[in-house]
Amino acid sequence: MIRRTLMLAALALAAQGAMAKDWDSIRFATEGAYPPFNTVDTSGAVQGFDVDIANALCEEMKAKCTWVKQEWDGMIPALLSRKFDAISASMSITEERKKRVDFSDKYYATPLALVAKKGSPLVPELGVLEGKRIGVQRGTVADTFATRFWAEQGVTVVRYARQEEAYLDLSAGRIDAAWADALVADGGFLKQPAGAEYAFVGGLYHGRTAEEKGVIGEGVGIAIRKQDAELKQKLDKALAAIRTNGKYDEIRKKYFDYDIYGE
Repeated sequence: MIRRTLMLAALALAAQGAMAKDWDSIRFATEGAYPPFNTVDTSGAVQGFDVDIANALCEEMKAKCTWVKQEWDGMIPALLSRKFDAISASMSITEERKKRVDFSDKYYATPLALVAKKGSPLVPELGVLEGKRIGVQRGTVADTFATRFWAEQGVTVVRYARQEEAYLDLSAGRIDAAWADALVADGGFLKQPAGAEYAFVGGLYHGRTAEEKGVIGEGVGIAIRKQDAELKQKLDKALAAIRTNGKYDEIRKKYFDYDIYGE
């Protein structure tokens, strides 16, 4: 009798696993501290490019979207523990992350850049950065890059929980430069009053070697659990639709006056 009960329970669980989720309700997560891509308004609601794109995808899929604010360091663990269903928080698609999660097709692409005082002689090269203090947001592609290629070569990598903290220390002279996502640095700092005396130094950085390009990644996508293949298909289909019907460009023009999708 016990064995039969256990067998029936196992069959019930298997049947549940086999049932396809219709995804008419999706819980998205974002950080809320990465302007202009994701931030929090005066009412406490999340907003920004990441949020608008995800909401447009939900509209296209005729799904109800809800939002969860999540600290960046815990994004992937929280996704895997089912605190939410998807991450729309400017997460770059990298080989390292793809070991743990799956991604939608990209919805924008961005290089890295070094931010310093206008006229600074700094450039993103080891020979120049040796002995300097470079700020990054912990857990980002910029952090991974600096840790792998610079940290053991005489560059002091200073890590922050939030990108804005790096800019505050840069303004206070506690670090020599900030290393960050170029689009985020442009809209979230350089175009703001606090960033008036700062600029990209050394140009935009896409990676010079295959290893560097592998770290920088293939673009930015929406992260989902590997087992949620149907959700990925729905997101990819919806993204293709808003790229075609003009909704994507309508959203992009709210934040950027230039193409950010790339090739």
